[in-house]
Amino acid sequence: MSNNKKKKNSKENDQELQKIAAIREMITNAERTIASARAMLAQIEVRSVKKTAPKPKVPSSSDEEGEIIEGVFDGQVMIGTDGKQYPVPANYASKSKLVEGDMLKLTITPDGSFIYKQIGPVERKRLIGIVSQDDLGNYVVLAEGKAYRVLLASVTYFKAEPGDEVTLVVPRNSESVWGAIENLVKKGAEKAIFNSEDTREKNKEESIPEASNQRDYRDLDDKKEEERIVKRTEDKLGPDGKLESDFIDEWTPELEKLREEASKPIT
Repeated sequence: MSNNKKKKNSKENDQELQKIAAIREMITNAERTIASARAMLAQIEVRSVKKTAPKPKVPSSSDEEGEIIEGVFDGQVMIGTDGKQYPVPANYASKSKLVEGDMLKLTITPDGSFIYKQIGPVERKRLIGIVSQDDLGNYVVLAEGKAYRVLLASVTYFKAEPGDEVTLVVPRNSESVWGAIENLVKKGAEKAIFNSEDTREKNKEESIPEASNQRDYRDLDDKKEEERIVKRTEDKLGPDGKLESDFIDEWTPELEKLREEASKPIT
């Protein structure tokens, strides 16, 4: 009896051990399956992230140099694409001969410096004009009946003065308020013209007194001649108060001469 009971217990123990071993194997297999699933999931997630993740930004030379802004030159400043005004150094504008409408690129460096570069010049035309100043003292160039504003730095650079003749650069296809002096053509061109006109006026004025003096001299000569004729006439009067016949014959040519002188135009 006891032997049967032992056998039975032993058999049950074997079965329990088998069940435990089977369960362990199931757990092991499950763990392997989970590990494989995790590995597959990780691979899928990596590929998905690579496709959807934004590419890292590679620093460009422009980023390293500073902020870049583009705009249009209006004759004095640059109007940026952001609507703001950026000062353009007058010396740079003068030496570069910038005109209204030129496209510029501004680089603002990390230390705050402004660096300009002309990237889109407009078509230009050249005019010949005379340097002058308006009522406010601003320098202008008079060309083709219009006064174009010019930068003081441009006038100083070429050492131009009012009355000088210069070459002016302006936009070809659009009206402009500002122009750029390209070169100095002739010093004192307008002064020379004015001096020439003044000389002609002066000569003209001087010639008037001369003509007047000539008329005065002629009038004086005529008066003297008239007095001479009157005196001769009085000397030739006879006792009866009549002129002698020989004097009449002598005086007739003198009368004709006076008529000729009187008929001459006064100059």
